[in-house]
Amino acid sequence: MNEVAQKELPVLTPADLLESWQGHRRLTRRTIEQFPEDQLFSFSVGGMRPFGAIAWELHNVADYTLGGMVSGEWTEPQWSATLPQDRASLLAAWDDLTARLDALLPTVPPARYHEVQKTLWATMPGHAITLYALDNEIHHRGQGYVYLRALGVEPVPFWER
Repeated sequence: MNEVAQKELPVLTPADLLESWQGHRRLTRRTIEQFPEDQLFSFSVGGMRPFGAIAWELHNVADYTLGGMVSGEWTEPQWSATLPQDRASLLAAWDDLTARLDALLPTVPPARYHEVQKTLWATMPGHAITLYALDNEIHHRGQGYVYLRALGVEPVPFWER
């Protein structure tokens, strides 16, 4: 048995998790960019929210998750009541949070990923909270893909992160 096999190694390191999260954020950003400007905050399918509103929710969930993971405190979030009304404002906020993720997520103590935390939506370990934020983004980006196809726009390949 080699030395690596004898040690218990994590499936993902914190750096791996950050890269995965940022890969999804890059893909969602590209999805936002694909929407015609006049459709990003108005077009919907089947009564669902427009993708601009969905992307703002993704921003807020990621911001809440980052704050809780860094501080270990999961206070009631102060969701921004001001939904951006144009792509440039949405992308500026998106890019700001992307930079904060790069700067702050590596400061999370590794043990925090195993600590059970009480969040707005559930009580679960930090790693599950973080994966929930990613799952939520993937799910809602899929809605964006449906919207883009309904608008006659071919979405970027989902594997190009």
